[in-house]
Amino acid sequence: MRSDEAGFPRYAASYDGMAKFLHWLVVILIAAQFVIGWTMPDIHKGTLPTGLIAWHLGVGAALIAAVVVRIVWRLTHPPAPASLSPLLGVVSRITHALLYVALVAVPLLGWANASSRGWSVKLFGLLPYPGLSPTGSPVGHAMGDIHGVLAWVLFALIGLHIAGALFHRFVLKDQVLQRMLP
Repeated sequence: MRSDEAGFPRYAASYDGMAKFLHWLVVILIAAQFVIGWTMPDIHKGTLPTGLIAWHLGVGAALIAAVVVRIVWRLTHPPAPASLSPLLGVVSRITHALLYVALVAVPLLGWANASSRGWSVKLFGLLPYPGLSPTGSPVGHAMGDIHGVLAWVLFALIGLHIAGALFHRFVLKDQVLQRMLP
């Protein structure tokens, strides 16, 4: 194992196969959600959950399940720590914590909004999730607006996460990015 000038090892142990699978599954689901979200029609009073809106609800239900499994896996199978400088370690922990918070909050807010509209959120179109807010709830409706704003925050955090991975690969030339690659 080689070290850089500061003495930090240039090689970091890889994530396990399940962690990689869940990471890339969430990436695919988030990408699908952003595409569907950008192309689906605006939601107004009386809008029915059909077409792209139904797809958004279905992919969102799958995303919630995947994120829950990913968090449980992460808590029960912690990865080997990357060898980072103290500053990069703090930035990494903060960025990852914010990503997890947004990955939980954005779908939950969308689910609460769907519930307030009387829409059913189902995993794979079969397993119904319970309502998070009563039908007609003004708070549930407001959650839809917050959902939209936080989706952009999540998008920015994902951009920061990607920039960090590329920084490790092309500037620091360490193995941090390779930890999550298949």
